[in-house]
Amino acid sequence: MKTIAIDMDGVLADVYAQFIEMHFAETGERLSQKDMIGLTEGEAFPHLLKHVNSKGFFETAPLITGARKVVEEIAKVYKVFIVSAATEFPLSLGEKHLWLSKHFPFITWQQMVFCGSKEIINTDIMIDDHFKNLDYFKGKTYLFTQPHNENANPKNHERVNSWEELKEILL
Repeated sequence: MKTIAIDMDGVLADVYAQFIEMHFAETGERLSQKDMIGLTEGEAFPHLLKHVNSKGFFETAPLITGARKVVEEIAKVYKVFIVSAATEFPLSLGEKHLWLSKHFPFITWQQMVFCGSKEIINTDIMIDDHFKNLDYFKGKTYLFTQPHNENANPKNHERVNSWEELKEILL
C-alpha cells in the first residue's frame, strides 16, 4: 500500500479563512484572498504572529472544501499520514490534535505526525502548500494552491487546486 503525507494548514484546514475572520474581528477591515496573491502569509496578514499564538486559532479553523470526504476515500486505498509542523507555536500542537480528531475521526493518533521540519518524512506522496516542504521530498509531490504560491512556478511539483482535483488524480 502506498503512503501519503498530507499537510494540515492550507491543505486540510483553511487558515486563510481563519486569518481573514480574525483580522476582521480585530480591525473591522475585510481582507480579500485575491489581494493576497503572491504575498507570503506574513505579508498578507499583519497580525499573523498574534493570531497563531491566540488560543483557539488552530482548533477552530474551518475545513477546506471537500477535504474530509476525499481524504476518507483516499484512506481506503493509501496509508494516510497527516503531517503538520506543530512545534513552532506553543498552542498549535494540542489544538491541531483536537482539530484532526474532530474533523477526521478515521485518522488514528498513529497517523498524526507533528514535527518541526518535514525533511524527515519518507512517504511515497506528499501534498503541501509550501515549497519549503516539497522541495526536499524524494517522492511524488503535489502543490496545493494557496494565495502565497499561486503565482509561483511549481517546476518539480504538480499543482492541484482542490480536493476534487486530487481525487481524480489519486483514485
